[in-house]
Amino acid sequence: MHTAGGRHVTRTYAFLGPRGTFTEAALRQLPGADGAEQLPYETVPAALDALRRADADAAVVALENSVEGSVPTTLDELATGEPLQIVAEVHLPVSFALLVRPGTTFADIKTVASHPHAQPQCRRWLAEHIPDAEWRAATSNAEAAQRVADGHYDAALAGAFAAARYNLSVLAEDIHDVADAVTRFIELRRPCVPPPRTGMDRTTVVAFIGEDHPGALLEILNEFAMRGINLTLIQSRPTGAGLGSYLFWMDFEGHVEDARVGEALMGLRRICADVRFLGSYPRADQVRPEIRRGTHDADFTEAAAWLRSIRSGHA
Repeated sequence: MHTAGGRHVTRTYAFLGPRGTFTEAALRQLPGADGAEQLPYETVPAALDALRRADADAAVVALENSVEGSVPTTLDELATGEPLQIVAEVHLPVSFALLVRPGTTFADIKTVASHPHAQPQCRRWLAEHIPDAEWRAATSNAEAAQRVADGHYDAALAGAFAAARYNLSVLAEDIHDVADAVTRFIELRRPCVPPPRTGMDRTTVVAFIGEDHPGALLEILNEFAMRGINLTLIQSRPTGAGLGSYLFWMDFEGHVEDARVGEALMGLRRICADVRFLGSYPRADQVRPEIRRGTHDADFTEAAAWLRSIRSGHA
């Protein structure tokens, strides 16, 4: 990445490959991505490690799906690996197609492959249309399509846009059990100054509980509740340090430059064994939070001035 005219220019993006994944489709929605080199990697950890090694300026990976929930590999890699920072997010509507080699019919399909997050989103459709087909896991939906093209499997659940890349036919499209499914993708960089606040921002942190005890989670939640901060995602994950050792991944409304967010982060830092800041960035859905009375920046400034006057004897 280099700087031109005071702005960062991204030359290379790492993403979950091969070509034809939904991650690649999400990457292309990022401003300036069309002019950058896009490097596919076989796994999410491989894409993130490329960014950590500076083989890429940024990385794009899936974080959360509206049907299947969070992507554990992404959560674990960002919570415990060498620090990276989220600078943007993309919401991508996801609908699958059944891709086959030309001439294949429903009766010919004995195996169907996809990423593990795709199969549960299409379970009922698969049971109705190809009930005898065995499902096979792939590292990505595009990799599943690639394996169909190579003759390893009979069909793949993938984006319809992957068909042309792998010389496959679309046997069925708009496949889903739940309508309007959306996957949230994130753009990551090495640690940097967060993007400027827009008033429609999201902040992500990971909080590590030092010692498990009654009310430990409530203590964390209180830091947000007392400052009127709305959590949009909370996910517990084991730290790997032994039974009973957990971390909490949290997304919440606001930007690190907001007074209420800054105070909440300081509160977490006081009560947790560790807190990893993973970024403040514009929300893809452009939702503006409702800021409660007493939690505006001006309210914190006035309260601090009042306390200073008391301490100086000028109240």
